[in-house]
Amino acid sequence: MATLVQPAFPFVDVTIDTSALVPVAQRSPGVVAVVGNADGATAPASTPLVVTAHDDALALFGKAGAATPLTRSLDLVFAQDPRPSKVYGVRTPAAGNYAAALAGLEAADDVTFVCLAGETTVGAATNGGTPATGLRALAEHVENTSAAGNRRIAVAMIDPAIAKTATYVDTVLATGSYGALKSSTGRMILVAARGATTDETASPNPVADAAAAVMGAVAGLAPATSLVLKQVRGFTVPITQQYVPAEVTGLAGQGVIPLIDPALVPGTGLFMGDGGVFSSDPAIGYADTRRVIDDAEARLRAGLIGSVGDARITKAGLTAVRVRVEGILGPLQLGAVIDDFSVTIPLLAILALPENARSAAEQAQVVTARQTRQVSVLISITYGPAVHRLNVTLAPQF
Repeated sequence: MATLVQPAFPFVDVTIDTSALVPVAQRSPGVVAVVGNADGATAPASTPLVVTAHDDALALFGKAGAATPLTRSLDLVFAQDPRPSKVYGVRTPAAGNYAAALAGLEAADDVTFVCLAGETTVGAATNGGTPATGLRALAEHVENTSAAGNRRIAVAMIDPAIAKTATYVDTVLATGSYGALKSSTGRMILVAARGATTDETASPNPVADAAAAVMGAVAGLAPATSLVLKQVRGFTVPITQQYVPAEVTGLAGQGVIPLIDPALVPGTGLFMGDGGVFSSDPAIGYADTRRVIDDAEARLRAGLIGSVGDARITKAGLTAVRVRVEGILGPLQLGAVIDDFSVTIPLLAILALPENARSAAEQAQVVTARQTRQVSVLISITYGPAVHRLNVTLAPQF
């Protein structure tokens, strides 16, 4: 039987390919987690649970309808405007057992900020089989998870109950005190709010969790937003406990964010007196720098994951990778998050040469890249941060 010729009808065959409609994964830069004590709560311990409001937090982490340290800190997170995009609450299995609760938080890979509810004790570092305690446990958690790929920032506070003295700044930042939390990673925001309270009329004044409030305020801001003079809500500081100018400059000079009520800002409120991170590395001295780098990294990882296994080590394949990187960073430049960027793929420059024009060393690089299936990409970003200080010269004349 003769083979029939394929008929022309319906004349044009269209195949639908929806692969380009698959959305790129996004990591919100404003997801926070509060880890704290909530004895008697119904929520399972060491388990991250999403909370959206006071009633929600009280139902999960309250004790017989009454507040706990964890619910009070969550309330301060909710008091911020704008609020974080998502809030987790994590109950410790026993009072002060932060290591176990933080371990349960490791799998929540969308978390970008973590604090310990009302905790002000520096604690001890991990020692053999003994887990870290206090704020040391928090510091180790964010550094370890960040090193593993889930970038996080810790927010902690200096004990608001520490009394004012002539050597206040040197005392609280000594290496035997909160100075022990400083590291080169720039993953700790240390807040100072002496006398912070949720009720000035009570005696004694209930101590407010300034760290939770600041964490909520920072997470509600875009990563490139400077923290300087951004308002923190939900508690007050008695005027007798507020920092004097020398203390403000002393704390800020060490990377601590003091909360102040400046007379130049109309009305009454608490504002961040600086925007630093508690870091020993001057290259990462500000919170917005740390956040922009983390955000750009998350965007690149999410946007380039589709190239793995598909892009080929050829001139055309690596050109497509470069175009994809430009498509990821271009919107950041258009949005004035970054001022400029450049993308360099050394192997692409070699592949652009005819094969007979490559040197032996260049050809060896191509062979090695194809054998190991690894390609290096260098991305340079120019970041234009916000103004933190204006030096004005006033020259009166007749």
